[in-house]
Amino acid sequence: MGGTLKTLAIIQARMGSTRFLNKVLKPVDGVPLIELLLQRLSRARKIDRIILATSLDPRNQPLADCVRALGYEVYQGSENDVLDRYFQAALPHKPEDVVRITGDCPLIDPGIVDEVITAFEDQQVDYLTNTLPPTYPDGLDVEVFTFAALKRAHEESTKPIEREHVTPFIRNSGLFKLGNISYKEDLSSERWTVDEPEDFAVVEKIFQHFRPNVHFGWLEVIELSKTHPEIFQANRHFIRNDGYLMGSGQKLWKRARKIIPGGNMLLSKRAEMFLPDQWPAYFSKAKGCRVWDLDGNEYIDMSVMGIGTNTLGYGDPEVDAAVSAVVSAGNMSTLNCPEEVYLAEKLVELHPWADMVRFARSGGEANAVAIRIARAASGRSKVAFCGYHGWHDWYLAANLGDEANLAGHLLPGLSPNGVPSNLRDTVYPFNYNDYAQLESIVSSQQIGVIMMEVSRNLGPEPGYLEKVRKLATDRGIVLIFDECTSGFRQTLGGLHKMYGVEPDMAMFGKALGNGYAITACIGRREIMEAAQTSFISSTFWTERIGPAAGLKTLEIMERTRSYEQITATGRSISERWEKLAEKHSLEIDVFGLPALTGFVFKSENHLPYRTLLTQEMLARGFLAGTSAYACTAHTPEIIDAYFNELDPIFATIRECEEGRDVSTLLKGPVVHSGFKRLN
Repeated sequence: MGGTLKTLAIIQARMGSTRFLNKVLKPVDGVPLIELLLQRLSRARKIDRIILATSLDPRNQPLADCVRALGYEVYQGSENDVLDRYFQAALPHKPEDVVRITGDCPLIDPGIVDEVITAFEDQQVDYLTNTLPPTYPDGLDVEVFTFAALKRAHEESTKPIEREHVTPFIRNSGLFKLGNISYKEDLSSERWTVDEPEDFAVVEKIFQHFRPNVHFGWLEVIELSKTHPEIFQANRHFIRNDGYLMGSGQKLWKRARKIIPGGNMLLSKRAEMFLPDQWPAYFSKAKGCRVWDLDGNEYIDMSVMGIGTNTLGYGDPEVDAAVSAVVSAGNMSTLNCPEEVYLAEKLVELHPWADMVRFARSGGEANAVAIRIARAASGRSKVAFCGYHGWHDWYLAANLGDEANLAGHLLPGLSPNGVPSNLRDTVYPFNYNDYAQLESIVSSQQIGVIMMEVSRNLGPEPGYLEKVRKLATDRGIVLIFDECTSGFRQTLGGLHKMYGVEPDMAMFGKALGNGYAITACIGRREIMEAAQTSFISSTFWTERIGPAAGLKTLEIMERTRSYEQITATGRSISERWEKLAEKHSLEIDVFGLPALTGFVFKSENHLPYRTLLTQEMLARGFLAGTSAYACTAHTPEIIDAYFNELDPIFATIRECEEGRDVSTLLKGPVVHSGFKRLN
């Protein structure tokens, strides 16, 4: 397209909003929001042409078709590189100046647009807005900048936030002359944009109040807010420009919490457990010990590595190749997959005391399967347990009548809502290394099953596991070791092999499939055959991916002795934490298995300190907290880089211990307490 024009307005809009899908085509009295915006913006006298810039994503085609049908030009470009989309949209027109309007502002006022453009011309700047600082209501934002500034930003900006939000490079680089206009009073707390369903409810009521007139002025809306404040209540709790401050993962997490109870499927992965309001929350890819978020930011994972699932690192090529092969051959059929037989044989080979195996796909399932089989085998239903064993009714029943019973077993405050009340007094918690407590429970109750973790945060005192084994044998109790977490981290198999104590049953998960879903329950023949006297069955326990991944993972572990490597790495991390704390005169308490190590600051501010640590390490390119789960991809160079970044944060925490207010350093809420140490 030849020729030039003075002022080009580009409206930025798309259908795939992370917080409010398809919002720009949401109708008010049958008229889409984007059409209302165009009708109002077209009355700006200082604008020579208006075009829509959206992306090539097929989801945006209805938007493009709608706007073209209204007689406006549409450019379709990059979904995420909005700066490139803007530049390519403007390039054929060669405008002198560009006006940026976002498609979620249907109340845009043409009078304000003209005022901003006029001020831009009068002040002879490269960029001018009405948002530095904002004084107009949110939803009346206007930016004007020269095409030359847009071109330079397009050529020189590299940060994801600069590419996604178009103008940060112009505003923050120091290369351009900036200007701003303000209103005589601060009305920036008024929210007329449409980012959330609650926003739409407000805007819809505003248009309905003035209908059929869609060209009412912004000051008329201000008066309406004074005479009918109830119209504006639905979105009062939102923060202005929080979408700009949040990454794509944070936006999607906010959206998820509206449609998924709790936001996701696993408590331990909720953003609030790491860094509320700042955690990336979702990943686009993962490899080795590196994770990329939805905005393409790369992080080194010095945190919990998929909650302990990937001891060989993310995306191990051999494991992935084995999975790809069975996917290509077919994952499910009417017949059974042979891999489950091969995997069962391998697990029995590694644990000669065991004779039989049942498979599931999650740790909670494996625990429930083991409890069902053990109860059937012992003929008694009461269970004594120690540690964390999943979410099923049998376990949460411990909190019936006293919700503090599980407090010492990692999860304080769990409500047993939904657990049948008649399960009360069927399970009894005991503390690790407290043999007398366990013996008392066994003596006073008809215990048929002892379920326990071999170790989580503490090792067994001399003779403790041996006494538990003898007690179970003498009383005819089925002894189960839950090794879903501890298995394959210090030995090729269960941690119990290191202590020389054999259970009647054991479960494995987490590391068994290196990120693919597979768990196993192994046991002595006379115990396991009790499974046939009950009903334990599930369609997706027969899929092929899990067993194939398990077989290849065990092959690699055996060949590389990965468990020795991650144990050494974890011990090194623990020792260096202690040395760093000593350097900065901080008191910490290190706990956990070597490859699943963690620490707590011995301070009443331990949670704010943990939040600060995660916040600052995230800014330095690390997913990190006060736990580090080791994998074979954690090289010495990576560990060194991690501690180089951690050192100054410990120094800051020392300052806080001496009186500096840690709350002034936090950019959001304090992390939730999450899992607790087992004392």
